[in-house]
Amino acid sequence: MVPLDLLPRLAWSTEIAGTVTPEAAAETGLKAGTPVNAGAGDAAAEAVSVGVMAPGDLMIMYGSTLFFILVTEGPRPDPAVWATAYLFPGSYDIAFGMATSGSLTKWFRDELAGYEVLAERAGGPNAYAALADLARDVPPGSDGLVTLPYFSGERTPINDPDARGLVLGLTLRHTRGHLYRSLLEATAYGARHNLESLGSLGAAAKRVVAVGGGVRNELWLQIMSDVTGQRQIVPEKAVGASYGDAFLAGLAAGIIPSIDALHRKWVTTERIIEPNPANALIYEEYFSVYTSLYPQTRGAMHRLAELGRRYTAKRTGQFP
Repeated sequence: MVPLDLLPRLAWSTEIAGTVTPEAAAETGLKAGTPVNAGAGDAAAEAVSVGVMAPGDLMIMYGSTLFFILVTEGPRPDPAVWATAYLFPGSYDIAFGMATSGSLTKWFRDELAGYEVLAERAGGPNAYAALADLARDVPPGSDGLVTLPYFSGERTPINDPDARGLVLGLTLRHTRGHLYRSLLEATAYGARHNLESLGSLGAAAKRVVAVGGGVRNELWLQIMSDVTGQRQIVPEKAVGASYGDAFLAGLAAGIIPSIDALHRKWVTTERIIEPNPANALIYEEYFSVYTSLYPQTRGAMHRLAELGRRYTAKRTGQFP
């Protein structure tokens, strides 16, 4: 337990927490006396950066992990999600997230896409773009593949650090394009699993905004909309948390007069991703397989996690 007197006081995002000290100014080059606001966590700042501020607004952050923030009318505490105060007095949100998404595609690129990586280094197309082209030629459902994306355990909605990844349905006719598309679909299935769990909380998304590095992957965005049935708004500026932090700092310093400026000047829509009804029907059947897999394999996953820890410890000599 950390004594409370060692922790800083709690403050809202636009409260001034202090000023840049002379010592900090010498270290950073910032002007001494510059006001410093409390700010926000990275995901909340990312949500601000794309205008997720009103109840019913949902951010889907396509990063190393897939993270969601849904702004709510009031507190919605539940052990399955993270219900917190949001940025300002009287604002609330539900946060939830998956343990892998971009990190899963990076793993695939690094381990199974050597040709594409070498081609990129030689001046060819981006390796991720080349993999997306392979996956685009594969039909929805990846010709009978379903992947559980629990390669780092899983956060919401199952909250299980010993969950493990699973690829089911592999045959000799499947290619790397099938596998890569299956990973993209797996993150979308996981997103839908999370969104459906909101029903028990009496919460629902009214407006969905996408942000993060993954928005450059048009195929991924389309798969996400097809699986979840959600229309996604992609902002013109998807810089991320730093953009949201700048807005909050401007509000705190009085440079930005009010929060209304966020939608008037800071956030504009670049494009909108609409669900494809034909693909959605296909994914409906695959999603039912997805949701059945974890309950059926949880015991085996936990056993494998325990065996992996035990024999890794023996091999390395690092016993608990």
